[in-house]
Amino acid sequence: MAFTDPAEEFLMKLQLAAASLLIAAGLSMPSLAQPAPGSVPLSEILATIEAEDGFGYFDEIEWDSDGYWEIEYYRADGAKIDIDIDPASGQPR
Repeated sequence: MAFTDPAEEFLMKLQLAAASLLIAAGLSMPSLAQPAPGSVPLSEILATIEAEDGFGYFDEIEWDSDGYWEIEYYRADGAKIDIDIDPASGQPR
């Protein structure tokens, strides 16, 4: 394909480079781990914590690649709680 406009040729090369980088980034990303089928749903785990006397609010909830939920929340009195939950049982590790 012959380009007569240098700006058009530059734009095409830039788009091709960007697409190549996106493809390479996608291929190099590790697969994201997730709870096994049949695990206790996160919504149930959070509802159990919310039902505790003195619960305040959730601050962070993350899935750890080691296979458990990392949950950070605060109690109404301001105490910070960090807890790791086993998704299979819904219980603290």
